[in-house]
Amino acid sequence: MADKTNASQGTGAAPAVDSPAAIRNVVLVGPSGSGKTTLVEALLVASGVLNRPGTVLDGTTVCDFDDAEVRQQRSVGLSLASLPHDGVKVNLIDTPGYADFVGELRAGLRAADCALFVISASEGVDEPTKTVWQECAQVGMPRAVVITKLDHARANYQNVLATAQAAFGDKVLPLYLPAGDGLIGLLSQSYYGYSGGKRSTGTPDPSYADQIEELRGSLIEGIIEESEDESLMDRYLGGEEIDQKVLIEDLERAVARGSFFPVLPVCSASGIGTYELLEVMTSGFPSPPEHPIPDVFNPHGVARKGLTCDPDGPLLAEVVKTTSDPYVGRVSLVRVFSGTIRPDATVHVSGHFTSFFGEHISHEDHDEDERIGSLSFPLGKSQRPATRVLAGDMCAIGRLTRAETGDTLSDKADPLLLRPWNMPEPLLPIAVQARAKTDEDKLGVGLQRLAAEDPTLRIEQNPETHQIVLWCMGEAHSDVVLDALSNRYGVTVDTVELRVPLRETFLGQAKGHGRHVKQSGGHGQYAVCDIEVEPLPQGSGFEFVDKVVGGAVPRQFIPSVEKGVRAQMEKGVAAGYPMVDIRVTLRDGKAHSVDSSDMAFQMAGGLALREAAAATKVAMLEPVDLVSVLVPDDLVGAVMSDLSGRRGRLLGTDKIGDDRTLVKAEVPQVEITRYTIDLRSLSHGAATFSREFSRYEPMPDSAAAKMKSS
Repeated sequence: MADKTNASQGTGAAPAVDSPAAIRNVVLVGPSGSGKTTLVEALLVASGVLNRPGTVLDGTTVCDFDDAEVRQQRSVGLSLASLPHDGVKVNLIDTPGYADFVGELRAGLRAADCALFVISASEGVDEPTKTVWQECAQVGMPRAVVITKLDHARANYQNVLATAQAAFGDKVLPLYLPAGDGLIGLLSQSYYGYSGGKRSTGTPDPSYADQIEELRGSLIEGIIEESEDESLMDRYLGGEEIDQKVLIEDLERAVARGSFFPVLPVCSASGIGTYELLEVMTSGFPSPPEHPIPDVFNPHGVARKGLTCDPDGPLLAEVVKTTSDPYVGRVSLVRVFSGTIRPDATVHVSGHFTSFFGEHISHEDHDEDERIGSLSFPLGKSQRPATRVLAGDMCAIGRLTRAETGDTLSDKADPLLLRPWNMPEPLLPIAVQARAKTDEDKLGVGLQRLAAEDPTLRIEQNPETHQIVLWCMGEAHSDVVLDALSNRYGVTVDTVELRVPLRETFLGQAKGHGRHVKQSGGHGQYAVCDIEVEPLPQGSGFEFVDKVVGGAVPRQFIPSVEKGVRAQMEKGVAAGYPMVDIRVTLRDGKAHSVDSSDMAFQMAGGLALREAAAATKVAMLEPVDLVSVLVPDDLVGAVMSDLSGRRGRLLGTDKIGDDRTLVKAEVPQVEITRYTIDLRSLSHGAATFSREFSRYEPMPDSAAAKMKSS
């Protein structure tokens, strides 16, 4: 793979820390195009890690190093870059903003202790970002808001600030005011200029006095409301000037516990606000020991209590991302929660996805010991060697051949298991096949490796349609998967039309006569059978009844008739789909003492079933799913209308929270193969849905006719 690494990267060692308290794990969250990757570049330059920033357009950024990211000019995977500031190591976790890669975002949220919500001054807040904010609020994750692209032609800082406050709540308050080539600190009332790329301190222009007074008053009141000193508000309302140092200390405590959310304006191109943002991350955000460890169990499912972020404690780490390259091999990005990892140590790898998510997950469970290979601190694609990794830190481990994304690493003498983070369900099925026969084996290997890397990719070998189906998060996700198969593993695949597993059944009783007679000299073939077929209730399966009298069909050939009927049922009689829920009664037949055989009666049984099908109506049965759509209240009507247009049967609605509604409906599977794309378009990303199989039911004649002709 070509080296797209930024040529301006520094070559020094990774930031070194001796204590988890000197680490900050920060995930960048926000809409696609909001400037997260570019912001990382600006922060790396501000901290001296880079000499100059790379650009997404040129494909030279630290975090977007994958070939697919360079070509598409957007992030498609989680990436890590570390920087030092004021004696603190900051691990910046850059995540994709596009909805298809929400699995990477959730992995980043798991690895982090705090979050930066990055919003463009020219765009604002989208619905998926609001949803992530609410999820962070539920777990109390500390957050800050960064408004980027202040230099954009359509930038409107005040409007976007108001939008963020409306979306995220009244505790979202700015610490700085953009002014010319710099910022005005609302608490210090000082001007911080960035002219010429250097930061300087001065006095604000008097024209900003009214704005400063208004915003500063709101900020101080917001800080005091979160203060643990209950007398502070009375003193402030009484006219006392609160000491700035006291306000800053209360501000930092409120940010660390996730009850106050500062807003910082940043211009990545000029570096405006980068120093202030580094100060907030290192002074306001909590260190790993202040963040609770996820639920821990032993391999038998018994909860393990009392673990803390202690470098001397039992080893507990988690693989948050897995990548593999034909030249580099497998690399595991790991967050260490407890203990210390050292090179060449032997660790226990636990993967129990089915215990938490069910058997449909494409990740086999495993418990085995593996030896740590190379140990390093990533800077995007670059790996800087590490001699040890403390609790609270993140690192890359080479050559863990069995560890997959979401697996737990622990001491082999004390195996542990972390509860995996919630994996979004892939809902877009894509049927693929190897273009050439020689690619079939490579396709299996490539898919197996991709599934180990990406928990949001589910691979299905459908036993009824005999298709390989990739369940993806959306079209962009499927494009990345197919791109990886082609460019990374050298497998050329074609997408083919997805076949929904339909079935057939009889709607009425019918008789069938099967006659298989062939004489071509020597040993011939002779078998005749008469059957009656009748439908059974749904889910009954298949019954075969023998009512032959007088030995018309010899006893040894009766199982042959049943075998022939079953074989024909598998092939179908109308459109090539399996037949179900029928009773076949063998009434009569004829045999020849020499020419009758097992195979002849099998053929006769199949012919008899086909003749019976021609004598009555055969229905197509289609699978129907229970679909639950969580949608904003103002889009309920549009969603219900769309589901009805898909032959959906609406079951009702439930109110969820203040502004959301859960719409439930039964919808044929054939109508929702691309529903994840259509719903995202209809709701602008504001709605989500889930589906589960409900039952089979007869397909309308018009729809069945289309399936038979296709």
